[in-house]
Amino acid sequence: MSLVPIGEIVAPAVAGGFGVGAFNLIQLELAEAIVSGAERAGTPVVLQISQNCVRYHGALEPVAVAALAVARQATMPVVVHLDHAESVELVDEALALGVGSVMFDASAFDYADNVELTRGVASRCHDQGVWVEAELGEVGGKDGAHPAAPGTPAGAHAPGARTDPGEAALFVAATGVDALAVAVGTSHAMVEKSAALDLELIGRLREAVPVPLVLHGSSGVADDDLVAAVAAGITKVNVATQLNKTFTESVRATLAARPDLVDTRKYVGPARDAVAAEVARLLGLITAAP
Repeated sequence: MSLVPIGEIVAPAVAGGFGVGAFNLIQLELAEAIVSGAERAGTPVVLQISQNCVRYHGALEPVAVAALAVARQATMPVVVHLDHAESVELVDEALALGVGSVMFDASAFDYADNVELTRGVASRCHDQGVWVEAELGEVGGKDGAHPAAPGTPAGAHAPGARTDPGEAALFVAATGVDALAVAVGTSHAMVEKSAALDLELIGRLREAVPVPLVLHGSSGVADDDLVAAVAAGITKVNVATQLNKTFTESVRATLAARPDLVDTRKYVGPARDAVAAEVARLLGLITAAP
């Protein structure tokens, strides 16, 4: 149990045709909530630290050490994963700290540069037995990637590119990555579940690509479509914004009911519990056997 390599939870999922839930943290309470939710659901989970999270804290070490500690105390298998790293130096720091899985994101570069950069990161990670995820076909919503048109309402969908199955197969062969994040109709940072998934494309990617597929931007996907995406061939399902939305809604509700509160535990604690419940609910969808 507790802290495990990601292959230990992905391999059974691929064999069984079910999904793996991967959730992004920002602060300690979210790490605790994610693990608590996994324990309630009785399933493994991936605890993700993004480069944006590192930027928020000013350094990787404090948040990574905290996440690793939470993972080691868990009663279910937990993976600590570096998400959307765009810096080789950040990857090296994560490896030194003991993070067991890395998503290196060079998707903003052209294909040739993406291949070259990703191949180098995959090689250095594999030397230390660490699993590497990459992205092909940039998923929108990352720091302005594929923004919505001017005047579009907040939270509107900007799905960006689509990943080509043939190119994806060549990319995996050229880089040696262990998993591939694909662009199939989602966008990061969506606050409404209005993404239109291309399930037919997911199926073609599953047939063409010999490694597990990853769905980013899953907060914008309706529950039934999440289940359909896994059935079509997605293995790892990434969720971030939905947890932030749940946390914030809880804090607002508590403070509206009790505006006199000054002890942060009195409103952060219920928000942590709300996120744990949402993680458990989502894991029930993602990890359901076909």
